[in-house]
Amino acid sequence: MSLQYNAEADEHILVCLSSAPSNSKIIRTAAKMADAFSGNFTALYIETPGFASLDETNKKRLKQNMKLARQLGAKVETVSGDDVPYQIAEFARLSGVTKIVIGRSAAVKKHLIRKPTLTEKLIAHAPNIDIHIIPDGVEVTHYKAPKDKKASGFILSVHDLLVSVGFLIGATLLGYVFYGLGFTEANIITVYILGVLLISILTKYRVYSLASSLVSIVLFNFLFTEPYFTMKAYEKGYPATFAIMFVSAFISSTLAIKLKDHAKKSAQSAYRTKILFDTNQLLQRADSESDIIAIAAHQLMKLLKRDIIIYPVVNNDIGEANIFLSDGDEDEIKDIIIDEKEVAQWVLKNNHQAGATTDIFSQAKFLYFAIRVNDKIYGIVGIHINEKAIDSFESSILLSILGECAISLENKKIAREKEESELLAKNEKMRANLLRAISHDLRTPLTSISGNADNLLSNGYGFDADTKHQIYTDIYNDSVWLTNLVENLLSVTRLEDGNMKLNKSAELIDEIITEALNHINKRSVEHKITVCESDDIMLVDVDARLIVQVIINIVDNAIKYTPNGSEIKISTERKDDMLSVSIADNGNGIADDIKDKVFDMFYTGANKIADSRRSLGLGLALCKTIISAHGGEITVSDNNPHGAVFTFTLPVKEVDINE
Repeated sequence: MSLQYNAEADEHILVCLSSAPSNSKIIRTAAKMADAFSGNFTALYIETPGFASLDETNKKRLKQNMKLARQLGAKVETVSGDDVPYQIAEFARLSGVTKIVIGRSAAVKKHLIRKPTLTEKLIAHAPNIDIHIIPDGVEVTHYKAPKDKKASGFILSVHDLLVSVGFLIGATLLGYVFYGLGFTEANIITVYILGVLLISILTKYRVYSLASSLVSIVLFNFLFTEPYFTMKAYEKGYPATFAIMFVSAFISSTLAIKLKDHAKKSAQSAYRTKILFDTNQLLQRADSESDIIAIAAHQLMKLLKRDIIIYPVVNNDIGEANIFLSDGDEDEIKDIIIDEKEVAQWVLKNNHQAGATTDIFSQAKFLYFAIRVNDKIYGIVGIHINEKAIDSFESSILLSILGECAISLENKKIAREKEESELLAKNEKMRANLLRAISHDLRTPLTSISGNADNLLSNGYGFDADTKHQIYTDIYNDSVWLTNLVENLLSVTRLEDGNMKLNKSAELIDEIITEALNHINKRSVEHKITVCESDDIMLVDVDARLIVQVIINIVDNAIKYTPNGSEIKISTERKDDMLSVSIADNGNGIADDIKDKVFDMFYTGANKIADSRRSLGLGLALCKTIISAHGGEITVSDNNPHGAVFTFTLPVKEVDINE
């Protein structure tokens, strides 16, 4: 039977966990009930101050009952407190529980004054929740819940003994001072009660405060009541005084002990809750899967003070272990990893914890858990188990941290898959745009080439020399346009995919510009191109072939989009460790609203080339990619009084000349 948490379920079944032998029967009954109602299933353990005094048999049985609850689909929770019925009722109220399943012993208690049972107290605290009581059965009627040995057993503590004796002596001396000053016996009694209260606060074990209550009565009777230095008392009211004094001291010490235990538990809960809250905040800011794993590991180290190893799951197999040391030896942990890798693989395969303190691979030194969301496992975490096992509250917080870690890893995976899907969709859209643009814009030059070639084949003998020259020129221009297009397409593809390697070398910028102008479209004869050469020799660290392509594309654009007779001016200027190359024209310029778009792939704007052939919008996109690959920037601005200026920067190459 396996139940998943259902936020929309009408019923929420809560079963109470204990170390009783019959608790497994109650858990199974509650699981069947949750399955029948198709509701949520939670198992709750109340950790009382007596938990630390549980013997190994009861601890093992409690652990088995928790394990059984998880196997049956329950979400196991742990809370701390002294008042078990109240804690159960509060948890049920806050968690939206509709039915509580608890056990009841078949044994009949034969006491003159009968205390309310847990069931009766629970009904009083939670009158609006259905409570289902499962009889424990006759075979377990002799089971008794373990008591807190701190409260009842005598434990020798030199510190507590010295504190108790010291405060009793101090109270006695202060009592003599009060007696000498003529204070009443009631004032001396309050001094002893104050002493007992301080002893209760400053000692670890309750027995010392209870013993101090009794000893304070004896001292008061022996030293401050007539006849002095005897255990007799003449006044008839003294026995009542002694009784009231003992009860007052006992109640004060009991309240102080409970307050101290409650403060300790609250501090522990606050610390562990803070760790869980901090974990959530840190995981939300994590940038990668490795960051998420590291954050979870460090938070577990804060909580448990133990060495942690985490195996990420890659392609349904465990990857290389990440080691996070608290106080262990790295070489020793590495040896353990080699020996216990089989345990981690078993946990991955079976989606169940194993290792130290479990029945599976119990000889292992680490306890292994799956970092999972439902049945999807994102990693395996190992926790070093020394002499002290993980207690139930730590286990609850541990599972919560692992759950937060798994959710973060899943969210990161979903975000990555979404990003990949968006990139794939973008690439598909780009491919579709490319095919559309090619099919539309290549038709004109191809038709022109094929038409002119057909003319030459069919009627070439009848054309004069000037006509033939014009046809040859048209075919050449169309073929150059197609060649440049293919070159741009190949260059963009290679640079975007990272397949084109930059062959950088020290090159003279003037030589690069000259080489580019030699390849400019023949229509440049209708435009005036000038180069403002610098007196300084300027070297740049670039791939010359690609920078030539950049200059060709920009100048060719200026030729295409400016009227005949326009001037194109190329100038260079050094700025610190970068060289700035500007290509300006005095055409119609570029509108402000499209300046940010001219470097986008496939963006062509509203302008048409003079021959009505539309550009594919690849030239400037290629320029930006090439300049970025060299660590520079490319921008466009207005040229006064009219026109546009394209400026790009390149890294300067310093050359040492040894004479």
